Amino acid sequence: MSNEHVIIEADGGSRGNPGPAGYGAVVFADDHARVLAERREFIGVATNNVAEYRGLIAGLEAATELGARVVEVRMDSKLVVEQMSGRWKIKHASMIPLADRARRLAAAFDRVGFTWIPRAENSHADRLANEAMDDASVVDEVRGALSTPAEERKLALAAAPSSPGWTGAVGSPTRLLLLRHGQTALSVERRYSGRGNPPLTELGREQAARAAKMLPTKGDIAAVVSSPLDRARETAEAAGAALGAPVRVLDGLIETDFGEWDGLTFAEAAQRDPELHARWLGDTAVSPPGGESFDRVRERIESVRRDLVALYPGQNVVTVSHVTPIKTLLQLALGVGPSLLYRLHLDLASLSIAEFYPDGGSSVRLVNDTSYLN
Repeated sequence: MSNEHVIIEADGGSRGNPGPAGYGAVVFADDHARVLAERREFIGVATNNVAEYRGLIAGLEAATELGARVVEVRMDSKLVVEQMSGRWKIKHASMIPLADRARRLAAAFDRVGFTWIPRAENSHADRLANEAMDDASVVDEVRGALSTPAEERKLALAAAPSSPGWTGAVGSPTRLLLLRHGQTALSVERRYSGRGNPPLTELGREQAARAAKMLPTKGDIAAVVSSPLDRARETAEAAGAALGAPVRVLDGLIETDFGEWDGLTFAEAAQRDPELHARWLGDTAVSPPGGESFDRVRERIESVRRDLVALYPGQNVVTVSHVTPIKTLLQLALGVGPSLLYRLHLDLASLSIAEFYPDGGSSVRLVNDTSYLN
């Protein structure tokens, strides 16, 4: 089915205005029955209107990734609808960069319309926004468990706004230093390596050591987080030792589950399931037999990104993972469609850097650096 014509419903809220805030967005097919995408995020302390704009931006980004050309936006925020329609002026400084970002996204479509709807008709997005706000207690609980007084002072300093760059992003970003694990026997043979757990080879351990030696040059590191698989944890532990930081395992950073293709080469998987393999290469909703689709990977990676931005505002976090999770984080930072998953190459033990700002902006600083391995 074509996704050229879609309907976006978005909402945002703040418990305190300003207070703990979150947004939700859902993209429907033009029949308003089939859900194509959902987005939600806890964004820290903000006003209702800022949260509503963040919901609109998330919905427009999702529609862009789906390849939509005609977009109908429905929101119960009279202010956002009237401002985006050009009938009301934007007076609050905090909303100007958000409105500019929304307008840039909207300009890329062939046609966009904005319609006000009663809150009762926006229940799906409202539910997502409330779920996002519910995440606040989880973030506070985890932050309290992880933070020492010194770290808390760092968090407070990091939360102070910095001057916006030319992109218009506001605040200090959470910078994710995305490190792919070192070599394993399966990577030598170019085989699908998902939930299998091969250790690093001797060269892989050397790659991890070289990467670890480089990381202190990247500035103050607040944390090292890792996929639970051994090849990532070995790489992360080398980084943690070099940085004097403990390694925290995040299950969401695990590699794609390739199911029955795990351990096969590309050619072997294509020969085993020719039609399914061909579909999988072009459709992120398709799963390997007994495995996990790239859409499902994106859902958990979005959750990881949301948690890291909330837990480490304005800080640098070494994130050790695998090809698909790292590509997905870069995809989220660039705001591009799934073609990046199939076209971007990432070497073993390579470093990429993505930044995520508190106002929803993002940028990519580095991709696939391996200079320190030579």
